[in-house]
Amino acid sequence: MRLKLIFSLIFTIGLSYTMSSQLNDYKYIIVPKKFDAFKTENRHQTSTMVKHLFNQNGFTAVYEDALPDDLINNRCLGLLVNLEDTSSLFSTKTALILKDCQSIEIFRTTEGKSKIKEYKGAYREAINEAFVSIKGLDYKYVPKKEEVKEVGQEQPITVSFKDDVKSLDQEKSEKIVVQEATTENQTFKSVKPVPSSIQRAENVGKESVVSRLLYAQPIENGYQLVDSTPKVVLKIVETSVENIFLVDFKGKNGVVFKKEDKWFLEYTENGEKKLEELNIKF
Repeated sequence: MRLKLIFSLIFTIGLSYTMSSQLNDYKYIIVPKKFDAFKTENRHQTSTMVKHLFNQNGFTAVYEDALPDDLINNRCLGLLVNLEDTSSLFSTKTALILKDCQSIEIFRTTEGKSKIKEYKGAYREAINEAFVSIKGLDYKYVPKKEEVKEVGQEQPITVSFKDDVKSLDQEKSEKIVVQEATTENQTFKSVKPVPSSIQRAENVGKESVVSRLLYAQPIENGYQLVDSTPKVVLKIVETSVENIFLVDFKGKNGVVFKKEDKWFLEYTENGEKKLEELNIKF
């Protein structure tokens, strides 16, 4: 029995080393904004969650519509991740599958399960459980010899979740992220028959939260919104209503909500309601 246990342990360690070594050939993890299992983008915030966890575990995860230049030129530098959903009536079950540029399956996690009734919490728990397979890998990207000849000697890359707050060079490559409405050019039309009591805040200034692109990082019970410094600008708390968050803004209670694919901050100042559009990237 003892010999069998030792053999099983050696086999598990060897398998983990083999998987890790195989993944070391890939520089990026490509995350879809809409997994095949869902009909809408970032359903139950699954895409945000998967991207965050890969970055947190030493990988460089990028959205499929915001690829860096070297990955655009050579898609084989990355592995495409898909979320396999085998949920039943009473439990949520997920697994993550990594495929190369030829759609060959390279790695599959164990199945994560959750019996939480609320969808967002259930998928968060199931995905975290599936990621136990990823956390056990000692991943470190090692360029192939032909890649080194083309771009010179590259050092192995290790990243943390701070890399989700992208550098300026990465922002230039993300052509898809375009804000049509800016703080200099935005209008608000009321459909009510009476004038709205909500007024836009004045004196926006360089330090105003509305003048910066903010990145949403998951925290307990909500998100923290950080700028490119990175600096935590706001912390928003989830409510029972989807896309509505509570926020403490300048010592005043406020609310952050989504309307017509845009995010807004509403709060009261000197007895007047103020409404500002926020530029949030989840």
